[in-house]
Amino acid sequence: MLRLKPVSLKEANEYVKQHQRHHKPVAGHKFSIGCLSDGELAGVVIAGRPVSRYLDDGWTLEVTRLCTNGEKNACSFLYGAAARAAAAMGYDRIITYTLESENGASLRASGWTCQGVAGGLCWTGKRKPPDERYPAQMKLRYEKKLRKEVSNGICTGPEGS
Repeated sequence: MLRLKPVSLKEANEYVKQHQRHHKPVAGHKFSIGCLSDGELAGVVIAGRPVSRYLDDGWTLEVTRLCTNGEKNACSFLYGAAARAAAAMGYDRIITYTLESENGASLRASGWTCQGVAGGLCWTGKRKPPDERYPAQMKLRYEKKLRKEVSNGICTGPEGS
C-alpha cells in the first residue's frame, strides 16, 4: 500500500539525483511530497513556480520533477497528491511537461489532459544554462484544472465538487 510522506527539497533532490533518468535536481520549490511503499521511499514529486515566465501568473503551479523507483501506481499517486495540495493552497491549475517519447499514462490516469507540444528542443537566449538540463526532445505540456471556474478572481469551488 502506498502512503504519502512530507519530504524536504534536499531529500527530494537527493532521490532525483539517485533515480532520475534524464533530469537533474531543482534549485527551489513550493513543496515536495514523498511516496512510501513498505516503509521505503518509492518516489518523490517536486512542485514549484512555472519555469516559463509566461505561465507564472501566481495561480499556476508546475510539477518540476517526478521520480519513482518503478513502484506500481506511484507516479499517478504522486501526481494526484500534488494536484490536491496545489488546490488546497489556492492554485487554479497545475501543469507539468513530459518528453515527447513518454506516453503520459500516469498523468491521464490522474485526470490531467495533454495541451499539446510546448517549448523547444533546448534552452535559448540569455537564460540558457551552461549545461544541458534535459534531452533535446520536444515536450508535451499536461494540465489539470483545480477550480471549476474563475471569474473576477473568485473561484466557484474545487474541480469535481
